[in-house]
Parts: sequence; structure tokens; C-alpha cells
Amino acid sequence: MINNRSNHNIFEGIIYHKRYLPKKHEFKYNFYLLDIDVFDLKSLKNTIFSINSFNLMSLKSVDHFGKSRDFIKNIEELLEKFDLKATSKMRFLTLPRVLNFVFNPISVLVLFDEESNPRHILAEVHNYNGGRVVYCVKLEKDEKNAKSYFGAVKKDMYVSPFFKHEGVYEFELKYDEQKLFIKIDLYENQQHKLTAIFNSKAKPYSFKNILKVFVRYMFSTFLVVSRTFYHAFRLYLKGLKIYSPRDNDKIKRY
Repeated sequence: MINNRSNHNIFEGIIYHKRYLPKKHEFKYNFYLLDIDVFDLKSLKNTIFSINSFNLMSLKSVDHFGKSRDFIKNIEELLEKFDLKATSKMRFLTLPRVLNFVFNPISVLVLFDEESNPRHILAEVHNYNGGRVVYCVKLEKDEKNAKSYFGAVKKDMYVSPFFKHEGVYEFELKYDEQKLFIKIDLYENQQHKLTAIFNSKAKPYSFKNILKVFVRYMFSTFLVVSRTFYHAFRLYLKGLKIYSPRDNDKIKRY
């Protein structure tokens, strides 16, 4: 049975990145993600937020998972490719377009079971070369911490010029209506190369709160890009080896 209630959140917190090898490098900054009930996109709409049309902030279906303006259709077609079915609770974690500009290094679709336990995530990853890939990750509950869920998947797309296109991503997810914690570890040849963490608290989605987010983070999407190039330049100065993308790293595979 589909859950049709409107229940969007704004998760606001800290992004933390740390590279371990071959040179250490770390940074953190304030960040946010929208937590969207995919069955109730219409309730996102207000004076400053639109669906599939220009506004101060917006969500465009063609930015994610497919080419249709029907977001649910894109999700259903994607799930079919991974031999999965839609569940009654699915949450989409992403950045919106801001003044029609968007760059989402990663967006995450979370599929929950009937007991509201996260069972799969579909991690949509973009790079700066026009590439897009979706990783399907099966989650398992941590025996030591009932709130944590873990999964792993093979890396298969060039993202950073300082990492190979191969490796293994390990995901940790803690999600409830009050807090969101996402951790991604990258391993190459069993060597721990990178940790990325988003740790945040929820605010209800409302016109007042999304307006505050717009004012506070109106340049955040642009800063995602500028910060990436800034830190890439610092890593270049540290003498890290540079890798090049393959042809299929420059296309949208989904």
C-alpha cells in the first residue's frame, strides 16, 4: 500500500571529508539536503519552490534517474533495471536546483520495508565530466547498533582526478525523522583512501524553513563546485597522481 502522506524534511548539518592516502587532506562545512517523500512531490510546491519549472528553488525530474518529467516513472524504470520493486515508503535525499543551477555529487533514494527499516539505497553519483551512475546497495542492520545499516558496492565511475575509477564504496546509514547520518568510505586495493560524512538534524519542510534555507545557502550549489576545484588544486600542489576519465565516465548511464 502506498503511503500518500506529506512528510518532507530539511536535514541541516555538517559535511566532512578526509583523504588518507597518498596524502592526508580534510575539510568540513555547513550543508543541507532535502528529504523528500517521493509520493507527495506536489506538497513541495510553494511561492519559492517549483516542480519541473523555474523558481528560486526547484526539483526537476530529468535531473535524476531518467529522462521523464514524471519522477515516479523514472524511479519505477530504475528499480526495474535492478530487479527491485517500489516500496510503500521511499525517501529521496538531494539538493534542489537553486536559481536553475544544480550540481549533485550524490543523491540517495532510500527504500524501506514495511517496518520502516531501510533495505536498499540507490546512490546516484555525478562527476564533473557529464557522467552519471547509480549504485544499488543492499543494506544490512548492524548487530552492535540497531540504528545503523551497512552496505558495500564496487566503484565503477571516475569521480576525482586523484582516485582510480575502481574501488569499493562502503556505506553506513542512520535515518529517522529527527536525524540523518550518512558515511561513505572508499577503498582501493583494500587501502582506506577516503571518508565522507554528512551528519545532520531535521527541520520540517515548510515555506518559512525553506525560505531560511534559500537565504542561508543560496550560493551553496555554486560553492559545491568552487570548493571542489579549490581542494583539487590544493591536492595537485601536494603532488598527487592525476587520473583521466574513460569514455563511459562522461555519459549518463541511467
